[in-house]
Amino acid sequence: MIKAQKKCKVAWGITGGGDKIAEIIKMMIDLKNQYESKVDIHIFVSKNGETMLRFYRQFEILKKEFSNFTVEMNANAPFLASWLQSGRYDFFFVAPTSSNTVAKIANSIGDTLITNSVIMSLKAFCAVYLFPTDYRESIVETVVPNGKTIKIRVRKEEADQIRKLEQMDGMHVFETPERIRAIFEERYNK
Repeated sequence: MIKAQKKCKVAWGITGGGDKIAEIIKMMIDLKNQYESKVDIHIFVSKNGETMLRFYRQFEILKKEFSNFTVEMNANAPFLASWLQSGRYDFFFVAPTSSNTVAKIANSIGDTLITNSVIMSLKAFCAVYLFPTDYRESIVETVVPNGKTIKIRVRKEEADQIRKLEQMDGMHVFETPERIRAIFEERYNK
């Protein structure tokens, strides 16, 4: 009898960052379909992430596409930090990551499901991949749900928090969502 190969599991956190959220949701669905024989993607949404997903009309789409979909109850519920520490997941993606979440992680404040889980993951040598919505000091254009393009300033203070994250052992911060697909290819196209 041939034993079926066990699927890998990836935890994917979503916070209150809105920039490129629809693009990221589409990519998540594409990755789920492309790697369905190798990887299970489990979604963990912060309370503010739920607000943002609903604002951008992505909540129901995401919930329909992923059977393992959970919204934060508090910093330890669901018990994602423990699951990451115990090796249940290969790694932890957080995309998109709001500037608030970035600042908390950079300063070791674990008072939400996502921030607590990232901090505990790093302590247990579990790789964390973050796509922050505010990467470098600049003016960026983003599209809001009504289709209007608005300009947002990424201040030096937000960019400085990213630089702190980049210095953390086990933390992988990337500037564009396209890097997400490359990470899956590196890990699962073997």
